[in-house]
Amino acid sequence: MKIQPRDKRALLRAALGEIKSDLAIKNVQLVNVITGEIYPASVYVYDGFISHVEYKEPGREEQFAKEVVDGQGKYLIPGLIDAHEHIESSMMTPRNFAKAVIPKGTTTVITDPHEIGNVWGIEGVRYMHEASEGLPMRQLIDIPSCVPAVPGLEHAGAEFGPAQIEELAKLERVVGLAEVMDYLDVIHGGDRMMDIIRTAEEHGLYLQGHAPFVEGRMLSAYLCGGPNTCHESRTAEEALEKMRSGMRVDARDSSITKNVEAIWSGVKDFRFFDNFCLCTDDREADDILHNGHINDVVRAAIRYGMEPVAAIKSATLNSAREAGLQNLGAVAPGYAADMLLVDDLRELRPSHVFYAGKLVAQEGRLLAEIEDKSYPLESANSVHVRKLAAEDFTIHPPVSQGKVKVNLMKYYDMNLSTTDIVCEEVWVKDGRIDISGDQDLKFVAVVNRYEGNDNIALGLVRGFGTKTGALASTVSHDSHNLTIVYDNPEEALIAAEELARTGGGMCAVKEGKILHTLALPLAGLMSLKPAEELAEDSAVMKDANRALGLTNMENPLLRIVTLALPVIPDAKMSDMGLVQVTAKRIVPLFPE
Repeated sequence: MKIQPRDKRALLRAALGEIKSDLAIKNVQLVNVITGEIYPASVYVYDGFISHVEYKEPGREEQFAKEVVDGQGKYLIPGLIDAHEHIESSMMTPRNFAKAVIPKGTTTVITDPHEIGNVWGIEGVRYMHEASEGLPMRQLIDIPSCVPAVPGLEHAGAEFGPAQIEELAKLERVVGLAEVMDYLDVIHGGDRMMDIIRTAEEHGLYLQGHAPFVEGRMLSAYLCGGPNTCHESRTAEEALEKMRSGMRVDARDSSITKNVEAIWSGVKDFRFFDNFCLCTDDREADDILHNGHINDVVRAAIRYGMEPVAAIKSATLNSAREAGLQNLGAVAPGYAADMLLVDDLRELRPSHVFYAGKLVAQEGRLLAEIEDKSYPLESANSVHVRKLAAEDFTIHPPVSQGKVKVNLMKYYDMNLSTTDIVCEEVWVKDGRIDISGDQDLKFVAVVNRYEGNDNIALGLVRGFGTKTGALASTVSHDSHNLTIVYDNPEEALIAAEELARTGGGMCAVKEGKILHTLALPLAGLMSLKPAEELAEDSAVMKDANRALGLTNMENPLLRIVTLALPVIPDAKMSDMGLVQVTAKRIVPLFPE
């Protein structure tokens, strides 16, 4: 994809100096991410594109530009690009998201709307496209490839196949096929993913990957299948092998998982880093406001030892090339004029943010006007749960007293979403499983929340982290069914009924009382509040989570969201039961 000027002949004349450019930014130290150099320059902009870069004879800017901005010796770098982002995970609408990230220096995101796609299908993806029209940043869209993530293991609110890919490829700002999470289907040439990939390739879309812990011949098969990026690398060894194999590795620091340090330790001795990119994946409002967006990920890479210009390139030119964007991500003639002025390359706190040659933010304040708009989907209810009772959350084993063997999900780390299936003996009392003597063991329920499906799956989880009460969420990657972790059925019912009432969100219950509800009425995923208000609401929700026992992790808000994600090895829950991810099968709660 190449961003085209409205009048190429006029841009040529501005480049030649025959007509004045709209803007000149003088007296800057230009960070050239193409060559790796830093040098004094003046940069000219015409109608949103860089028309000329002058480094031989600066000082005549007024002669060739209508407006001149003095860069005061600051560094001029390209606008930052997030290589992989789910805007829904910020819990903000596209417009409120833009208000939050633009002052941080983010001028482009490659967004995968598969969260809302799982809830509202094509209508949800169209909403994300429409709601991001006319913004002073680029929200480029990858078409969700896996809705649901793994057919046969879960039920979502929609199903995407080649016909849906074909239809959505017509949207103006679609650039790729989003993370191909059903990696086993790709590796073994399954019809579903082969057909979807073929359709995307016919439309010239790049193929974004998702290959956690995939190695050896399976990695080779995945790459031969087409997807050639991965944001799911978690170890040094994994990143090293993937980059050696030609895969583009998107090092991630999200609000849930932080992998930049481990990935960099594995690849730091390479000579070339063209296939190294940076992404946020999932960052919520509080994190963005107080720590930053993709600029914070760049800071992390530098902190762990990456040279600053190389780190900046990894969040600009490398990300643009990964997505096939030919003239984005650098400050050079013909490129889109997205630029930042920064005092310190290691801190990356922009004093000026330019988008398409216009000053849109300054000193952390948004200057560009973003009109508040409403859309029909923002008021539509997506939570359709039948009338529930405490009995729906009660597990009845095949024995009435004593002990029984169960298959359960086990976490090993409070900051990781990877899990195993283990078999344990648990107590049974009066025909019900009794976990009252084991504070680390919890019940888990996944309740399908879509019309026409009343599935409820019950199970057990160890090491989740709560010590008491019930924690519920309709933010539950990726099918976003209602997920509840709880001590007793009565409190699970309270939480479920509360989220059905609010149209989705998160809820914490302790001693029979609701501690807090974070209402997310848009698809059960997003708030309509601006970032500042949402951050305050989220902070109260985090405190409620901590009151349930989630105290030993950086962000307790997002602990529950990956419990039902059947593309992260090796044990997850869905509305169909306990899933063994690598075997792609439902495991019975009680061993046969």
